[in-house]
Amino acid sequence: MVKEKKCELKDGLTIKYHANGKSVWSKGMIEFGQPEGYWEWYRIDGTLKRSGYFDKGRQVGTWITYDETGQPYKETIKP
Repeated sequence: MVKEKKCELKDGLTIKYHANGKSVWSKGMIEFGQPEGYWEWYRIDGTLKRSGYFDKGRQVGTWITYDETGQPYKETIKP
């Protein structure tokens, strides 16, 4: 059984947590029910895993994937 992620919504800022309910899984802004602006995803140990931008719910620009130490290792360009 998979435990649902905990989620907080504060002034448009959405923070989702890993199943442990303590460590942050992702955070970013929600506007009109869609991701907007800069978002980050984290591993359970707190290191940054991925980051990028949304425009009206669509991935745009450069998205960066980070290794286990939090260093960038891959960039993907979204049109």
